[in-house]
Amino acid sequence: MGYWLLKSEPDVFGIDHLKDRPDQTEPWDGVRNYQARNMLRDQMRAGDLAFLYHSSCAVPGIVGIVQIVREGYPDVSQFDPDARYYDPKSSPANPRWYRVDVRYKRHTKRVLPLAELRTYADGPLAELPLLRKGNRLSVMPVTPGQWEFILALENR
Repeated sequence: MGYWLLKSEPDVFGIDHLKDRPDQTEPWDGVRNYQARNMLRDQMRAGDLAFLYHSSCAVPGIVGIVQIVREGYPDVSQFDPDARYYDPKSSPANPRWYRVDVRYKRHTKRVLPLAELRTYADGPLAELPLLRKGNRLSVMPVTPGQWEFILALENR
């Protein structure tokens, strides 16, 4: 099983939006970074778990857990000229952008703020991509050890 962290802006699409969707499932689309695309397309597997992280808000942090329920497939918004994420250089025969489907598992017991996560940047979370300076990826891997450590923070 793989572990991930997915970033979203709660005003655009947050944990409560996902929870309110039919079957609590939604495509994770709109990713327009090649490194993140490669993870969606090549590495995420059905059954993997991900932290959902709210960014660009008053208290950025981990707010929930989602499960990957469909592996990478072409993001159809890239083909629609009226869509926000349209890419005129992409085609159905040669798609550039991919998405996965995610399903709501649960909210975290409390928001795990970025500021708190940073206090472990010299210890158990030293290699967490989220804490690297300049990292703006919306999709990033989490090691099993990091996953377990972050889950344990819920109860502190």
